[in-house]
Parts: sequence; C-alpha cells; structure tokens
Amino acid sequence: MNIHEYQAKALLKEFGVPVSRGLAAFTPEEAEAAAAKLGGIAFVVKAQIHAGGRGKGKFKELPEDAKGGVRVVRTPADVKANAAQMLGNTLVTIQTGPDGKQVNRLYIEEGASIDKEFYLSMLVDRATSR
Repeated sequence: MNIHEYQAKALLKEFGVPVSRGLAAFTPEEAEAAAAKLGGIAFVVKAQIHAGGRGKGKFKELPEDAKGGVRVVRTPADVKANAAQMLGNTLVTIQTGPDGKQVNRLYIEEGASIDKEFYLSMLVDRATSR
C-alpha cells in the first residue's frame, strides 16, 4: 500500500497519535490558503511523492542550486512561490532513480522545533498475514 505523508498522518491522528497540523494542496493558491489557515511564523512545504529523501532531492526542471522537495518558509506568500516551483516538476531522489517522480500534490505543515525524529516502517509477513 502506497500512501502519502499527509494520508499517513491523518490515519495516525485518527488513532490518537499526536501529529503536526497540516493540509494537502494541489495548486499554489491552495497552498497559500492552507498556510493562512494554519497560521504561525513558519511553514514546511513538502512534495508528496512515493519516495524518501525528498528534502535532499533535486528538481529536473530547476537550476542545480534550487532547494529540494522539503522547504521551510516564513509567510503564506513564500509558501505560494515555493509551491509554484515544485508542482508539476520532477523530483529526483535517491529512491526514485534518475527518472524521478512528478510532484502533483504538496503537504503544507506548521513549522516546529524538532528535538528528535522517528521513522516507522511496517512489513507484512505474507506467510502468517501479520
């Protein structure tokens, strides 16, 4: 099952796991509106593709020195500008291979001070269905 980060966080939240507030966006205008709705002093604009390493990735269509698929910005206008750069372009990460994947949706999340990061992976044992 492939789900995006914003979908996984919605599932976790449904079961009482504390997650950062965020909203999905499919256009630069939706991204700007999401940031305005979230409020705050910082936002994270995250490309939603089925691959890891998004923050270290590079967009094929942007200059080599352009930022990757996870960007921290300060204003809703900055969110819109970064969304416009990312949406519709191809993000290449260590997990996508050289062809990359097109970014069609973003996750706009409230900024936070990060003390620790945890990653979760699950694997189904097909023999026992567990």
